[in-house]
Amino acid sequence: MLPQKKIKIALTGGIGTGKTYISKQFLDMGIPVFYADEEAKKLYLSEEVIAFFKEKYESTCFTNNQLDFSKLATHIFSNLEHRKQIEAFIHPLVMQKFENWASQQNSSIVMMESAIVFEAGLENCFDKIIVVDAPLDVRIERIKSRNLQLSEAEIWQRIHSQLPQKEKCKYADLVIWNA
Repeated sequence: MLPQKKIKIALTGGIGTGKTYISKQFLDMGIPVFYADEEAKKLYLSEEVIAFFKEKYESTCFTNNQLDFSKLATHIFSNLEHRKQIEAFIHPLVMQKFENWASQQNSSIVMMESAIVFEAGLENCFDKIIVVDAPLDVRIERIKSRNLQLSEAEIWQRIHSQLPQKEKCKYADLVIWNA
C-alpha cells in the first residue's frame, strides 16, 4: 500500500497579525503545526549555521565569539542584500526540517506557520496557503506588547521588510481576519 500524501498547509501573515493564535486553533482541531521561526532559531545555534555567519558576518553579528541575535536582527533588517544571502542559506534548511517533521506526523494534514512564505518563494511547497490578516494599528500594538525592546522605527522596518498584507491576501487560498 502506498503512503497517503499529506496535505501541506502554510499559515502566513505579516508580523503582528496573530498567526500563532490562529495556529493554536488548528492544533486544537488536531492538525499538527510546525513553527518555522522557532525551528530557524534552533538552526542558528547549529555548528553549520554558526560557521556560515562566522565566514560571512563575523565582525557584525558576534559578541565575545557568540552569535548575537540582537546584532543579527539589526543586520538582517537593515541590509537587503545580506538578508537575501542569509535567507537563501536558512530557508532550505528550515524546509528540510519541515519535510522531515511532516513525514513523521500521523495526520493527513500538516501545517507550517511562517511569516515569510511568499517572501521566501515557498508557496509552491504547499497545497494551500492561509493568510492571517489584522488592522495595522492592532498589529503594531501586538508587536509592541510582545517585543518591548523594539523601537517604533524597528517595528516599521520589520513590517516593511515583509510583503504587504494586501499582496499576501491576494495570493491566499483563504484569509482569516484576526482583529
